[in-house]
Amino acid sequence: MHGNFENQEGKVMNRRRITGAAIQMSSTPEKAENFETAERLIKEAVSNGAELVALPELWSCHGLEEVYRENAESIPGPTTEFLGGLANELGVWVLGGSILEGDPGGADQLYNTSTFFEPSGEMVASYRKIHLFDVKAPDREYVESRTIAPGREGITAKAGVATLGLSVCYDLRFPELYRLLALGGTKILAVPSAFTLQTGKDHWELLLRARAVENQAYVLAPAQWGQKADGRWTYGRSMIADPWGTVLAQCPDRDGYALATLDLDYLDRLRAEFPALANRRPETYEGL
Repeated sequence: MHGNFENQEGKVMNRRRITGAAIQMSSTPEKAENFETAERLIKEAVSNGAELVALPELWSCHGLEEVYRENAESIPGPTTEFLGGLANELGVWVLGGSILEGDPGGADQLYNTSTFFEPSGEMVASYRKIHLFDVKAPDREYVESRTIAPGREGITAKAGVATLGLSVCYDLRFPELYRLLALGGTKILAVPSAFTLQTGKDHWELLLRARAVENQAYVLAPAQWGQKADGRWTYGRSMIADPWGTVLAQCPDRDGYALATLDLDYLDRLRAEFPALANRRPETYEGL
């Protein structure tokens, strides 16, 4: 498992280390504007060494629920073609945050869907957000299920020798999903998000570090930041945390990206020396 390989452009990439970038944006309801921002930030991150780049939740259209239907599209579709083209052009893995999946002219509910692309540009995974944000938060009531239908399947994808576990935003509050992903071999937990300011300031870092520690995995968490078109605020602070819970990189309150190297040898060594996953006693849990 040691050694190097070459990507599409012949660039040598270490097989036991992956440099990841969590892109931070303040997306608008205007798709073209968001595409331009995403492409610029992805290219900046890659120019600084990123081999795996991740966009936030609903990066292509965010902030006005009433325009979500007209901005929805099929998968594959124009947005996934755009992301696959960038992955191929730059020779990197791309996690497409999430977009609205559905028929823009139909009456059916949409899905909040995350996609993943190999350096060849091929889309190799698609995950529909399972847990929907139906809550009364300190600032307002949110009813994601009004427009979004829940997914029903956990999804993983390969980035070289590392397995990614896909999730989206509110999923973060449901540790059972991440435990199952970790038991399935996941080493990087991807959490593209748009946390509210009110919940994010108290829970964002706490939950991300908890998921990293309890599952002994890296966490790659790109996020929306700033005030949206409907007046609400998103927290931002996109983050990369290591399996010990250490924050390796975090974004300030502006467009940008958190960049850090994910050392898989370190992760494997930690799991061997501190075998919390192996020390589980599942046979005792069934009667609880």
